[in-house]
Amino acid sequence: MPVPEGASHPEGRLTGTQWQDHEVRAALPDVSGPALIASIVHITGDPALLRRPVRPRAFIPNDFQGGMAEDELAQLREAALGEILAWRDTGFPPPPPPGRDVVLETMSWVTADKVPGEYVEMFLEEMDIGRTDPRKIRGIDPAEARRQELDVLVVGCGASGLLAGVRLAQAGVPFTIIEKNPDVGGTWFESTYPGCRVDVGNHFYCYSFEPNLDFSEYFCQPPELQHYFRSVMRHWGVDRHVEWNSEVLSAEWDEARSRWVVTTRGPAGEGRRSAAVMILATGQLNRPLIPDFPGLSSFAGPVFHTARWDHSVDLADRKVAMIGAGASGFQVAPAIADSAQRLTIFQRSAQWMSPNPRYRHAVAPGARWAMRHLPGYWSWYRFMLLYQSSDKALALVKIDPDWQGMPYSANRLSEERRKILVEWIERHLGDKPELLERVIPDYPPMGKRLLQDDGSWLRTLRRDNVELVRDPLVRIEPDAVVTSTGRYPSEVIIMATGFETDHLLGPVEISGRAGVGLSEQWRTAPTAHLGITVPGFPNLFLMYGPGTNLAHAGSIIFHSECQMQFIGSCLSAMLAGGHRIIEVRPEAHDAYVERLQQELARTVWAHPAVRHSWYKGPDGKVYVLSPWRLVDYWRMTKWPDLSEYEMR
Repeated sequence: MPVPEGASHPEGRLTGTQWQDHEVRAALPDVSGPALIASIVHITGDPALLRRPVRPRAFIPNDFQGGMAEDELAQLREAALGEILAWRDTGFPPPPPPGRDVVLETMSWVTADKVPGEYVEMFLEEMDIGRTDPRKIRGIDPAEARRQELDVLVVGCGASGLLAGVRLAQAGVPFTIIEKNPDVGGTWFESTYPGCRVDVGNHFYCYSFEPNLDFSEYFCQPPELQHYFRSVMRHWGVDRHVEWNSEVLSAEWDEARSRWVVTTRGPAGEGRRSAAVMILATGQLNRPLIPDFPGLSSFAGPVFHTARWDHSVDLADRKVAMIGAGASGFQVAPAIADSAQRLTIFQRSAQWMSPNPRYRHAVAPGARWAMRHLPGYWSWYRFMLLYQSSDKALALVKIDPDWQGMPYSANRLSEERRKILVEWIERHLGDKPELLERVIPDYPPMGKRLLQDDGSWLRTLRRDNVELVRDPLVRIEPDAVVTSTGRYPSEVIIMATGFETDHLLGPVEISGRAGVGLSEQWRTAPTAHLGITVPGFPNLFLMYGPGTNLAHAGSIIFHSECQMQFIGSCLSAMLAGGHRIIEVRPEAHDAYVERLQQELARTVWAHPAVRHSWYKGPDGKVYVLSPWRLVDYWRMTKWPDLSEYEMR
């Protein structure tokens, strides 16, 4: 649950209960040693523990103990125990504000690395140790917003749309959210397929200003994430502003009134309304892609997409064909292989997977205790998640033009990572060479989405009732799937075929100045300045727009917070100047897109070796991904460069 407003730190308002020594001691073996020591430094303001001989050795992905041996961790816990009990015995005094130098020293100690100073402000903002919520919209007078008729229509109430609602509610800006589903959460409301879970550590996959201290797993399943979003929505009263089961059909810019005229359809039928500003938070992964396979309509059994799972269909003792094995199929197969009589997986290209033994682990009681009661622990654990998935991974996707290892690796670091990932696969399938050949990808690591695996996928492929087919699919018959080399009898077809990422707006028709349609302007090459604004479309902002999907680092929620901070600053600038219109200048947009494409062209995502990738448009270029370092995008979106915008 979100922390109540007014709590002094996210780890909870202490109730005055005096923890017993043995209770604290019993909790500490469950926690991350580095995050624990960082929390003690925060509580005491004294970095002495950082300067002892025992310290993290390495910052290893999915390892939160810094590569330290158990005896070293025991020494750290014993030192921390004394400090925690002393803090308790003095009445839990509020921790002093952390100094920048101590924070930087702590970051470098926790990561066993020298954290560059340019990252400190971003990390501090993301951790929000002092609970000041530095990213909320500032400088807006609600009365002035009403006087200037600055009202906002938000399209979508997934993670980004909800965030927009929270920020607008905090600022006192009038707003309405239109949501096609009956509840909040977007893809996390719609994705109910077996095995579904987030593949970003969920203590990072939540808002920086609303920590969830009670996640039961490190990579949680949709109901728990959905509960989190619903709690945030109700806490901030956003639900009172949402029109559920409603869709935006079209939006037209009214030049004379400087407003968007929007046609919606809901339970009461179609209606029209207007808004000064529109925020599109429709997401990139919300419209299922159903390929037009020859004969699909003739199939006699159930056919459904993973994002529209049909729970009325019993898979027990049936021949199941799963077409596609990307992110969702990768999760579905291990979850249904036990019950199906036979599971045939049709995969166009193999996927790289990152070894993650914690992928299905529960958060231990001691760790949950520390998150709730030790000031700074949750924030420092979040920092570790962010740093692990931060900008160092970007080096893996940059192509070295002198490297001879393409198409299998992009550079020296890429080759090192490939060896690690291949060793993981060989550990599970080394005795099955015919299967091993089909499972190891023929493109560089991170050329496509890197999946999380605790061995479940590879164990599933070893089962006698599971077959992995890599031959091209030719047609579908009433009782079978036919490839170029065989016929596979089937009673149920599951489409794990992804989403329509070429059409970011879905069915919404948006017309800007002079009646130009955004879908027509984009066609299959969507672009936006910073992924947020488009020339010719005044007062229109995008969240999770083109060029903002993350394939190397971070989380979409981190990016959405950057985007909403930028949007809030634009609204503040409009009010401060008495302006009714803000619109990005074409030359600013074009210059940004040129830089974006130049940067993307140097990555494995755009390389011809990576085929059949949803990252690519029909022309082979990449339009959906961000190639920037997180710290650079964070800096770009900190405040708008108003010289790039026309305001009138």
